[in-house]
Amino acid sequence: MIGRTIADDGLVPGSDGRMRCFWCAGDPVYEGYHDREWGRPAYEDRALFEKLCLETFQAGLSWRLILARRAALRRAFAGFEPFALARFAESDIARLLADPAIVRHRGKIEAVIANARAVCGLIEREGSLSAFVWRFAPDPARHRRPNSRAEFVARTESPESRALARALRERGFRFLGPVTIYAFMQAMGLVNDHVLGCPAGEVRAAAGAGSPVEGSG
Repeated sequence: MIGRTIADDGLVPGSDGRMRCFWCAGDPVYEGYHDREWGRPAYEDRALFEKLCLETFQAGLSWRLILARRAALRRAFAGFEPFALARFAESDIARLLADPAIVRHRGKIEAVIANARAVCGLIEREGSLSAFVWRFAPDPARHRRPNSRAEFVARTESPESRALARALRERGFRFLGPVTIYAFMQAMGLVNDHVLGCPAGEVRAAAGAGSPVEGSG
């Protein structure tokens, strides 16, 4: 289209000259996350639970900050192993609130611990967190990838994210609304929202519906 730019299409050249989704914006940290993690189908319970926890901590903050503190958060929260985290007590909350390396927000900390207990119950009833959340993934053949920056930005939730958020709340999860859950679904590959033309998204699409991509999980 005459007058249309790469930026309009939602793609930008990275620090290495490769084209990527616009939100990387030439930031090497975001580029690495985009290339190695974001949008790759994940099926391992611990990885899925960690992302739910990180999305909880991210609310109201930048994802760049959460990536910078991810290693510290893993150390502080027992590697996000739900059965270990579910045993955290008030003394652990006090310890976490005194840790400057993490996000010190009592409500979020308490929600993550409560969600660990909820996910343990879900695993006992359903067999796995993975099997449960992947039931809510839309049909890849019917999910249209965004074709521009504006189209990507407009995607804040979906019928599936609303249904999954509701199902999680019914099972005792906290701090996880449909917008947060849609970001989780994008990141963990339940939907492929790489902008059309992004090489990472083309690899994901070529792998087929619901198929693991190298490096996923």
